[in-house]
Amino acid sequence: MMELNELQKDCARRQKKGMHFIVASIVIWSIILVVFLSNLTIEQKNLFTFCCSAVLFPLAWMLSKALKIDFQGKGNPLTKAGILFSINQLLYILIAMWVFAAVPDKMLMVYAMIFGAHLMPFSWLYQSRSYLIFSIVIPILSLIIGLTCPPHLLAALMVVVEAVFSACLYVECKKL
Repeated sequence: MMELNELQKDCARRQKKGMHFIVASIVIWSIILVVFLSNLTIEQKNLFTFCCSAVLFPLAWMLSKALKIDFQGKGNPLTKAGILFSINQLLYILIAMWVFAAVPDKMLMVYAMIFGAHLMPFSWLYQSRSYLIFSIVIPILSLIIGLTCPPHLLAALMVVVEAVFSACLYVECKKL
């Protein structure tokens, strides 16, 4: 059996450090930006934000085909860890759902903070400095921008941050 370090490298190589999910998140945050630029009520915007998340897996799957990424990572037992790292975000979304009802104007901020923080375990899985840095930077920036600026600026920031993150992952993958 492969040692842990080799399993991590195999996962990072075959799944290109999850780049298909990060690129998919650029699309999703772009849609969220459009939603927050609309004339909908804050409740409608927040609801559409949750709906936008529903397309993550199908979009990431399509991108994995286009980018020639092994979506399932069969044969590597660490793939199950990656799935757990992703699913744990669903539990944290309960916090965003509470904010949805209690403080609707801050729901996008909390949502972005949860999104960013959930990336940290992937820094271990993919042995990635980019995941570590962005898992810290995204929640902090989301808090600062979310408390001081309108939500559409936070959504725009997330599009830019995710694009930079994708570029950093691309560079990391080139070194594999």
